[in-house]
Amino acid sequence: MPAVIEALNVTKTFRDFWLREKVTAVNALDLTVEPRQVFGLLGPNGSGKSTTIKMMLGLLFPTRGRISVFGKLPTDVAVKNRIGFLPEESYLYPFLDARETLDYYGRLFHLPRADRRRRIEMLLEMVGLSSVAYRRVGEYSKGMQRRIGLAQALINDPDLLILDEPTSGMDPIGTRQFKDLIQTLALRGKTIVLSSHLLGDVEDVCDQVCILYGGRKRALGRVDELLAKTDAMELTVDTIDEATMAQIEAVLAKQGKAVRGVKPPRDRLEDLFLRIVREAQAQKVSTGGAMAGGAVAEFLRVGGGSRSVIDELVQSADSDAPKTEPVHVSAATESSSIERDVLRQLENADTAPAEVSIVSTSKPATGDSRGQDARATLPAASPSAKAPAKPAPAPQKDADRSVIDSLLSRDQEKGQ
Repeated sequence: MPAVIEALNVTKTFRDFWLREKVTAVNALDLTVEPRQVFGLLGPNGSGKSTTIKMMLGLLFPTRGRISVFGKLPTDVAVKNRIGFLPEESYLYPFLDARETLDYYGRLFHLPRADRRRRIEMLLEMVGLSSVAYRRVGEYSKGMQRRIGLAQALINDPDLLILDEPTSGMDPIGTRQFKDLIQTLALRGKTIVLSSHLLGDVEDVCDQVCILYGGRKRALGRVDELLAKTDAMELTVDTIDEATMAQIEAVLAKQGKAVRGVKPPRDRLEDLFLRIVREAQAQKVSTGGAMAGGAVAEFLRVGGGSRSVIDELVQSADSDAPKTEPVHVSAATESSSIERDVLRQLENADTAPAEVSIVSTSKPATGDSRGQDARATLPAASPSAKAPAKPAPAPQKDADRSVIDSLLSRDQEKGQ
């Protein structure tokens, strides 16, 4: 497979205003990063690490030589879509919260809205910032800003991940999680370029390292080969007494060898720290800082980012279709519907619900019932039943006349 990054005799010289050479940051660098490789770029301050990374990204141009990424110039726009970058300093918008920050970077890569939301939640859970996602990034500590910076570098599921001092200011929990993430991405086939001053972290995750000094390459090779010692051997055994140790020394003396040192093995401080933190978390001790991150985001795991064509088409169709909510009719809704029908019937004088009294507007035939109202009680009409046809109500003036006649007749009876 072709190399992901290839640098041939790359030199970068910075000049002053009068074009005089000020400093040569990178000098005749030859470098090759193979696919699916975790490559460590090491060196003291001012050795040219950050300058080399910026030339890989197309942010700086070599003075001499040539550098290519995926077989193209770093300035090619098509290459940018396949790169994730975490700079040495977290250049984030302080007035945005964590979700808004990741959504912004997801929009830069033209990710669909559904994919952005899904990836944002998984990334926040992965870096341990779900509980503080509502806080503005400007309120985060440096370590928390590095965590959200790592999440934004992974939002586009890049093929090449470039990390410049990723664990700077990060606590041991985040450092361990970062190393686990690097190993997971390497298993998936990602290519990773890592620059760090924490040599222990580089030793744990990198396949190959390049050590720079004064802009020149001083050492290049696999970690195991560079660190191997051929003049000594380390042997770890169970605890033995002094007599047994004397026998071992005697055997070695016959071979012309000697025991260089004897000491009990020690636990790593990182392992001790993580055990204490896990115990506190198991006891549910509250904290206002970042939590221990969750599992690696699904779309970053092996096979997690792939979907079938049918799934993509279905998701696209669902996103384009108008959103309609299902209608659920509850008892309260049905009751209010009946009340609206009753009011409408009263207004239109079509039907009379429940205990509605109808006042007769015609005069009674017999004199005994003069002055009394003829009232009839009708049952409530069902809202679903069709209202029967009814003759038009009498004019309002006849109803008023009947009431007046009733009042006059009562006054006359009282007077008699």
